[in-house]
Amino acid sequence: MAETQSAPAAGGRLTVAQGTALYVGAVLGTGVIALPALAAEAAGPASLLAWLLLVVVSAPLAATFAALGSRYPDAGGVSTYARMAFGPRAAAVVGWCFYFAVPPGAAAAALFGGAYVEAAVGGGGRTVAITALGLMVVVTLTNFFGVKLAGRVQLALAGVLVTFLLLAVFLSLPHASSGNLEPFAPHGWTAIGPAAALLVWSFVGWEAITHLTAEFRHPERDLPRATAAAVVVVGVLYLAVAFAIISVLGPAAAEADAPLGELFAVALGGDARWLAAAAALLLTFGAMNAYYAGAAKLGAALGRDGALPNWLTRGSVAGEVPRRSLALNAALSSLALFTVVVTSVGPRPLVLLTTGSFVTVYAVGVAAALRLLPRRSKTWYAALVTVGAVLFLLVMTGVYLVWPLTVTGAALLYLRVSAGRSGARAGDRTAVVDDAEGSLTGAGSAQAGRTDVRA
Repeated sequence: MAETQSAPAAGGRLTVAQGTALYVGAVLGTGVIALPALAAEAAGPASLLAWLLLVVVSAPLAATFAALGSRYPDAGGVSTYARMAFGPRAAAVVGWCFYFAVPPGAAAAALFGGAYVEAAVGGGGRTVAITALGLMVVVTLTNFFGVKLAGRVQLALAGVLVTFLLLAVFLSLPHASSGNLEPFAPHGWTAIGPAAALLVWSFVGWEAITHLTAEFRHPERDLPRATAAAVVVVGVLYLAVAFAIISVLGPAAAEADAPLGELFAVALGGDARWLAAAAALLLTFGAMNAYYAGAAKLGAALGRDGALPNWLTRGSVAGEVPRRSLALNAALSSLALFTVVVTSVGPRPLVLLTTGSFVTVYAVGVAAALRLLPRRSKTWYAALVTVGAVLFLLVMTGVYLVWPLTVTGAALLYLRVSAGRSGARAGDRTAVVDDAEGSLTGAGSAQAGRTDVRA
């Protein structure tokens, strides 16, 4: 028996504070605990310019998605905007790019958090893997009970996270040295581009909350406020932490698996790695919590719109919990984690695969904004400003664009196959009707013949 959909909720439940916390968790996330080291390895101290570039770009990008979300609150998020601007194929492609970017991204994020725990307690790869799996389980259970609980948990985490990061920065800065900023660009100025491509991971998240816009009490009012507050908090914290890691740790920053832990160790001693591990777990949980919530809603919306199987539809209405989509996302994330652990490829390729998908989502989302937002409005100009930056990031992603291109092909193939099946089912129904009508006609003729004979 098919399940019946529950009645739509009267309205969303997220407040401005909870929305800000979800944004901070989604955007701040694991980037701050791992990517300063990867960016420093790519560009040295010049990676600070890449951080600054992305902080500047993130403001109009966030404003663009906030404007779209407040005008068109729907669980489909960017996929919905793509449908309105370019049609169902574009919507399916964007939805798939986001939905299937979350599992490898979740695996990488969970491994980042596990690396901090391993740095504090030891145990090697087994500790990392067990911690990563534990994070996935806890995040899934939190979202199983709905976005209201996820928002409350995120709000509590946000205050703790900000305190942890500011503590690390202020206590370590007395150990900073200007000599650690020289040479400023050891790999040349062109290395800033690849560093920026890596750091896109740190700034994805503005699009993630678009899938939760219908869950806000007053999207048109609360969403822009939450976005503005999150832009300020995230920008200040990213720049402060990145500068502290490079100026305090120097060349060692590029080699640190847990740079925030090293920062705490310099400030408070070796035992402070426990604090760093706690901060890393909270940051990782916050990011995964926001992305699991957004992806679960998106999967339900894609099922509703025919871009994924219809059995995922339940939960697409505001107030409903998309448990089927959540379960699928959790299963795919666990599979990605298992694959990474078995093959020992490390999180870096996962980061670039994920960012390639999200940059693709950004590109289509910004293009949709230029068609949907009021022309020559402030938010329209904000979208226009980000076009060049998004194209630059697409180029810098390079070979890792193969993943979103593969997902695009799979999405279009699914649409074609599902359309073919729908057509076949419609044809079967037509044939049944024709056969029935033919039978009735034949029966009628036979009956008329018998009447003539009797006559």
